[in-house]
Amino acid sequence: MSTSIRKVKTTDLELKDRLVSIQRVTKVTKGGRTFSFSAIVVVGNENGIVGYGLGKASEVTTAIAKGVEDAKKSLIKVPVINSTIPHEQYAKYGGASVFIKPASSGTGVKAGGAMRAVLESVGVKDVLAKSKGSSNPHNLVKATFNALLELRDAYTVANQRGVSLDKVFNG
Repeated sequence: MSTSIRKVKTTDLELKDRLVSIQRVTKVTKGGRTFSFSAIVVVGNENGIVGYGLGKASEVTTAIAKGVEDAKKSLIKVPVINSTIPHEQYAKYGGASVFIKPASSGTGVKAGGAMRAVLESVGVKDVLAKSKGSSNPHNLVKATFNALLELRDAYTVANQRGVSLDKVFNG
């Protein structure tokens, strides 16, 4: 199934950034080891718009700033209905597999690590999530984004099928 990427313009958005992971990376040169930092950052307005980015620099703060700028270039729109997602979804990226499922009001975000940062940045308040396989934060963030891109609300389904909204629910 092909998914359409829903790009979002960055003008007039109040984006909050969350640091998912930061690593010290080493480059071995003739003169010795050179240390630098790699940061994965997730930005979102907590109202259905989210993006992630990777920043690399010789200082931590510069790496985070570069990650935020990169994340603003990859914003997507996610359907959030009554503070949860419209349906359950499974997605995979590399060795990381994620499963997200809607939850009733008051449940909270039951997700760990990188998935929690992404889901909170989207603005989902009630969701059950499980990650299987690799716990690599890079792949977990990308797998979570793949799952969020696959989500469709009832209006989108009705539009794609060319039928009315009540026909989607009543068959």
